[in-house]
Order: sequence, then C-alpha cells, then structure tokens
Amino acid sequence: MSSSSFTASKPRRRGAPLLAHNHPLRNVLEYGLILLGAFIMALSFNYLLLPNKIASGGISGLSIILQNQFGWNPAITQYAFNIPLFIVGIVLFGRQYGIRALVGSIALPTFVYLTSSIPVGTSNPLLASIFGGIGIGIGLGIVFRGRGSTGGNAITAQIVHTFLGISLPLSVAVCDGIIILLAGFLMSFESAMYALIGLFVMSKTLDAVQIGLGYTKVAFIITDDTDKMTDAVLHDLNRGLTKLHGEGGYTGEGRTVLMIVVGQTEVYKLKALVRSVDPSAFVIISNTNEVLGEGFKIHS
Repeated sequence: MSSSSFTASKPRRRGAPLLAHNHPLRNVLEYGLILLGAFIMALSFNYLLLPNKIASGGISGLSIILQNQFGWNPAITQYAFNIPLFIVGIVLFGRQYGIRALVGSIALPTFVYLTSSIPVGTSNPLLASIFGGIGIGIGLGIVFRGRGSTGGNAITAQIVHTFLGISLPLSVAVCDGIIILLAGFLMSFESAMYALIGLFVMSKTLDAVQIGLGYTKVAFIITDDTDKMTDAVLHDLNRGLTKLHGEGGYTGEGRTVLMIVVGQTEVYKLKALVRSVDPSAFVIISNTNEVLGEGFKIHS
C-alpha cells in the first residue's frame, strides 16, 4: 500500500521544549539530568536493593554479589569496573562514549558512596525489588533524557553486540542474565528470582519515563464518503489526517484510507463522529506508544 500526505489545517500543538536544542543552557540542563538520574539510582540502590541483596543486573548488581561474597564496598567495585569499561568503550567505539558517559560512569558510584549511610527502606525483598526497580528505572530514564549513560553494563552489552553479532537488546539481556545467574548460584535462587522481578519492573518503568504513560491511538477509516469524513475530522475533531491510497483485495477497486492520530480522550468523540457521518464505515483503532510532531509531542 502506498501513501501520500494530505495537507490539513493545523491541529492543536503542545508546548515547546523547555530549552531549544541550540540554547546555550541546553548542555547544562542535560548534565543536570544525568546527575539527578544517577542520584535517584544511587538512592534506590542503597535504600532498597543492596540491603535486600537484590542483584538485578548491571555492574550495580555485580557489586552486590561481590559485597556479599567478599565484603567489598559496592561504590569501589563500581568504580573499578566502570572506569576501565569506559576506556575500553572509547578505544573500541570512539566518541560515542564521550564526556556524558564519563560523567555518568563516575557520578553513579560517587552517589552510591555518598548515600551509603541512609537507613534501610524495607526488609521485605518483594517490596524492595518492585520499588527498587521503579527507582532505578526512573533514574536511568532521566539519565537517558540527558543523553547520557551510567556506563558499566551498557558498554559490556555493546562489546558483546559488536563481537558476537547478536542484537543489542539481546546482548543487554545476556549480560544482565549472567549476573542474575551468578546471584542465584552465589547467594540464593530466591535472590535471583527477586532480581528478575526488579529487572522486569525497571525495564517497564524505563519505558514509561522515555515514552510516557499514555497511549496515543491511531485510527484507519475506510468510508464511501471520504470527502465528508475528511471535512468532519478537520473541522469537528480539529485533527489533521493523512490519505492512504489502497486497493480492495477482492474487488481490486481503489479505495482511500484515512489515517488519524488522536489522544485517548478523543477516541469516543472520533467514533461518534464516524458513526454520524457513515455508520457503515470500516474503522480500525489501535495503540501507538509515541507520536512526535505537530499536534503531539515536540521532538526532544
């Protein structure tokens, strides 16, 4: 199916980003986000994960295992792995592991050290794995919004991806999986199970921070009264649309498919509008995680 754009009246527009990409304070904001995210991760680590021995992947998880086995300070362990891995990343992959990755690689263990004396949040490992995963996910998402990295496992996964030829998401899963397996063998399998819960919660929270909690809807409408439906969407719903040119599989006749993106709160209004224009219209409505551009989220 081929497509062509349909120029519509301008839909509603969300606010512009706090700082434009070329703003002189943009870098300050991004470094601030990296530091804030690393601080939240360190609090979650010391407040919930470390006291309950939940090694849910990454160098942080490895530092929990090594502390349990040998009594090593987790912050020192993280320094000991993060800095060499950062250097390896620079040598192998060049400038993509630049100053932001260095800041994150140093900030996280530094904050882990500085917050090591905070009281324990809970002795319930299930609560610790859930809320610790939420905290780590929020912190890591903020770091990513600052275009940064906390080093460690991210670089290890990139090395595995490069030299073994497996996909990057699978490389991350393999690296985290190895650490969780180590936790199972060296501490307890119960600890490994809680670590899996923490890792799952962290990944879902990270998605929510990067993409958002809400789901935008995309609707495809096939109607015999295309012009009237187009006019209703543009003026009654106040949304733009795109006309896709398709062909019936059985009849071979050319058909126009209207593609419209709406917010969750507009779905009922769209369905009522379609029903009022053409009750026999064929409509498909599905979730889409993120929409960038005019009328929706500004590119950031």
